[in-house]
Amino acid sequence: MKIATYNINGVKARIETLCDWLDDSAPDVAILQEIKSVDEGFPRDLIEDRGYHVQTHGQKGFNGVAILSKLPLEDVTRGLPGDDADAQARWIEATVVGDVAVRICGLYLPNGNPAPGPKFDYKLAWMERLLARARDLLADEMPALMAGDYNIIPQAMDAARPEVWREDALFRPESRAAYRRVLNLGFTEAFRSREPGAGHYSFWDYQAGAWEKNNGIRIDHFLLTPQCADLLAGAWIEKDLRARDKPSDHVPVWVELRP
Repeated sequence: MKIATYNINGVKARIETLCDWLDDSAPDVAILQEIKSVDEGFPRDLIEDRGYHVQTHGQKGFNGVAILSKLPLEDVTRGLPGDDADAQARWIEATVVGDVAVRICGLYLPNGNPAPGPKFDYKLAWMERLLARARDLLADEMPALMAGDYNIIPQAMDAARPEVWREDALFRPESRAAYRRVLNLGFTEAFRSREPGAGHYSFWDYQAGAWEKNNGIRIDHFLLTPQCADLLAGAWIEKDLRARDKPSDHVPVWVELRP
């Protein structure tokens, strides 16, 4: 089973990019962020025509997450537990049933800027809720993963120029510590388990020639429970997609799972 997480940065603005990618790269499961569409406005017909089941948790003009799967999806839930008043569409879960059942959690973690401030406080509070959900996933003892745009630069090696991110919410010590608390529960960060070196990024800003200068950051991650990590056969970043026409500022990050 090949699974990709991809911040599409507006599904309507990049529907041709998305459809071409589905045709060319053919993920079994695609976890999307920043669809920026309400559920009824999502162009599901174009996706379903390609053989995908579609589940969305949308929001007008902002945020929004989705799971596209060639395999059946069961027990779909929307919204990260822990705050019934949170109206931001940033979390979706479903069980994908292939050779083995895997619980897929797609997330779009808050950016948090400017920091300090209310948006940064919301980010850290959201991460506390993420920590609680992560504990529950581990307690379930089934293969599960949490994947998406974490808006976290875990280490200095995950940025081409870490010094310019020092005060940014993506790299502040509070953000990275909250990420480590989740990871240290017993999750495996898929890409880092296969590639320990520097120079690997999943996001390049549209401004200042960031792509041409390879001035990137790595903020899109897969965290796997031990039962899911046992299935891990590969992890990689599909960097070349950033050079295509009308790209997102993110590129897909992949894992392959084998029973």
